[in-house]
Amino acid sequence: MGLGCGNPQAIASLKPGETVLDLGSGGGFDCFLAARVVGDKGHVIGMDMTPEMVIKSRQNTEKTGLGNVEFRLGEMENLPVADGIIDVIISNCVINLSPEKEKVFKEAFRVLKPGGRLAISDVVKTGKMPEAVKKDMAMYTGCIAGASSILELESMLQRAGFQNIQIKPKDESRNFIREWMPGSKVENYVVSATIEAVKPET
Repeated sequence: MGLGCGNPQAIASLKPGETVLDLGSGGGFDCFLAARVVGDKGHVIGMDMTPEMVIKSRQNTEKTGLGNVEFRLGEMENLPVADGIIDVIISNCVINLSPEKEKVFKEAFRVLKPGGRLAISDVVKTGKMPEAVKKDMAMYTGCIAGASSILELESMLQRAGFQNIQIKPKDESRNFIREWMPGSKVENYVVSATIEAVKPET
């Protein structure tokens, strides 16, 4: 339900009435939190690439009784969302899994309204990653091997058209990252970060 590297700041900054898109929504945990913040006049779309998770999140929706949230099956690189309808995109430790991150950011830019914002939490690469780590499938699915550096992310976001890009590493996250793969020293290569950017008004 809530595996990831933490996204409470993005949810806290949401405003009543906003339309929110959660990339890689899993069991829907962040979507349900967001739905309560944006209220009845707001709307939350959760998107996941696995049918099992979409089914699970829809079942979870019935349990919550929330009427302002929906879940769609799709891929971050080809979002099942119309142009320019989203106020805020959130995502919790998922974009690093994409082999086409630049395409993900371009799609995010497409679906955001002018002035819309990207407010995600993800892992960023902080040091040279050993080849053995890069090629380890467990490290990849564990949100480590696919991480990009801050400079790489800034460049991709700029090319997609975003402005006001802010990437803030959270050094304290090394403590819980260490627990993901005990003994592997992954905390030497990656750290959790908040990644924020804005689509220009015009």
